[in-house]
Amino acid sequence: MGWGKRSILSAAVTVVCAVTVLAAPGTAFADPAPTPSTSPTPPPSKDLEKVREKLDQLYHAAAVATDAYNAAEEKTKQQSAQIVALARKIDQGQQRLARLQDQAGAAARAQYRTGGIPPTAQFLLSDDPGQVLDGAGLLLQGQRATKSLMSELTSTQQQLQAYADDAAAQWQKLDAESTAKATAKKKIQQQIAAAEKLESELEKKDRERLARLEDQAALKAQTNWLDTGILKKIHGTASAEGEKAVAFAAAQLGKPYVWGAEGPKSYDCSGLTSQAWAAAGHPIPRTSQEQWQQLKHVDIQDMRPGDLIIYFDDASHVAIYVGDGAIIQAPRPGRTVTVAGAGSMPILGVVRPDA
Repeated sequence: MGWGKRSILSAAVTVVCAVTVLAAPGTAFADPAPTPSTSPTPPPSKDLEKVREKLDQLYHAAAVATDAYNAAEEKTKQQSAQIVALARKIDQGQQRLARLQDQAGAAARAQYRTGGIPPTAQFLLSDDPGQVLDGAGLLLQGQRATKSLMSELTSTQQQLQAYADDAAAQWQKLDAESTAKATAKKKIQQQIAAAEKLESELEKKDRERLARLEDQAALKAQTNWLDTGILKKIHGTASAEGEKAVAFAAAQLGKPYVWGAEGPKSYDCSGLTSQAWAAAGHPIPRTSQEQWQQLKHVDIQDMRPGDLIIYFDDASHVAIYVGDGAIIQAPRPGRTVTVAGAGSMPILGVVRPDA
C-alpha cells in the first residue's frame, strides 16, 4: 500500500511517490548495501544518539513556546480589535453626551430667563380658564421631557464609564499578552539557537549520520504504527472542504518552516493547518492546542483526509492527514513543508474541523 493513490493528492504525487516506502508495513530500515569501494555505514555512537535526543527536546520545547506565542498573538489581535470598538463607542457616547448637555443647558437658561418658572408653567398665572386647561397638559409634557432628558443623560454617563472601564481592562490584558509573547519569543529563540549550536559543533559526516538517524527513527515509528493493521480500518472519504484543505497543504510543499508564520511564503505547524482550512472556507483556531481543545475529536480508524492529527501529550504539533497513512506537515526550524508518515510521531488524537 502506497501514498499518493487518491485524487486529492494529485498535486503532491511526485513528492509522495518518493516516500511510498513509509506506507509499507514491515519495511526494513537498513541502509542500501555498500558497493565494493564504499565502507559500511558504522552504527550510530551513543553520543550521536544522545545528540539526536537532545535536539528533539530542544525543538519540542521551541514548538511548545511557539504555540504559546501564537496564542498570545491571537489574543492581542482580539483585544486590539475590542479596544478599537470600545474607542468608537466612547467617541459616539461623548458626542451624545455633549448633545444632551446642550439640551439640559438650554432648559436651564430658559428657566433662568423666566425667573425660575418654566414658560409652560406661566399659564397658571392666567385668568383664562381655557388657557389654564391647555397649559396643564403642556406642563405635564414638559415635566416628562425634562425627566426623560435627565434619565438619558445619566444613562449615557454610566455607559461611558462602563466603556472606559472595559477599555482599561482590555489594555491590561493586552499588556499581559504582550509580555507573554515576548517571553515565549525569547524561549523560542533560545531553544532554536541551542539546537543550531549543537548541530554546528558536529563534523559534516556526523551531521549526515544524524540526519539518517532522524529519518530512521521516524521510519521505525511509522512502520510500528502500520504493523498494527490500522490502515485496514481507515476507509474515510474526504469531504469537499477536506479536499480543498488537502489541496492547499499540498501546494505549500517545499516552503520553509518559520515559527509564528501563517504563509504565504512560510509556515509553522498550526499556521499550515489553520490556513489550509481557512482556504477551504472553514476557519479554525490558530494553535495546535486550541485545535485539539475546540474541534471535534474522532477515532483514528474513523479519520479521513483533511482531518488534523495532533501529536505529543501536550498537543504541541499538528499535521493534516492526506490519506494512505500520510500527512503533510511543517515539521520544525530548518525543515520545509513535507509529506511524512502519520505514525512517525506519538499521536495524541485526531480532530475534524468540518464535523
